[in-house]
Formats: sequence, structure tokens, C-alpha cells
Amino acid sequence: MIPWLNKKFSKMNAWDIFLVNLAVIAGMLFIITIWSVAMNWVQSVNPWYFLIAWIIFGIRPFYITFLKKDKK
Repeated sequence: MIPWLNKKFSKMNAWDIFLVNLAVIAGMLFIITIWSVAMNWVQSVNPWYFLIAWIIFGIRPFYITFLKKDKK
């Protein structure tokens, strides 16, 4: 499945990835807005946990994009 996904994602450019990110953010805001249990959970969690999760989830893409040297 991963080679299939890699082939599909290789057709995407930076704008496509940006738009996918915006779609995910809008979808999450929609779910939080219409589902009161989700809104209560988000508001009750310490915001620093979300920052820590954002950093952890962003480490690998940041490394691959900006820090990893090409093998050319």
C-alpha cells in the first residue's frame, strides 16, 4: 500500500499539500463545533499538550524537508 500511496502523492505539489492541511483543519473545527463533547474535551485539555503533539508530529516532515541531505 505504501508504494501505491507514494506514487499518488508524488503528483502533489506544495499547494496541494497546503490545501489538504486546510481541509483537515476546517474538518476538525467543524467536528468540534457540532459535537459538544469534543468541544468540552478540547477546552478541558491543557493547551501545552497540543503544542507538544504538534512538535512531535512535525519533527519527521521538518527533518526530511529541510535538514536531510540528498544522496545525489
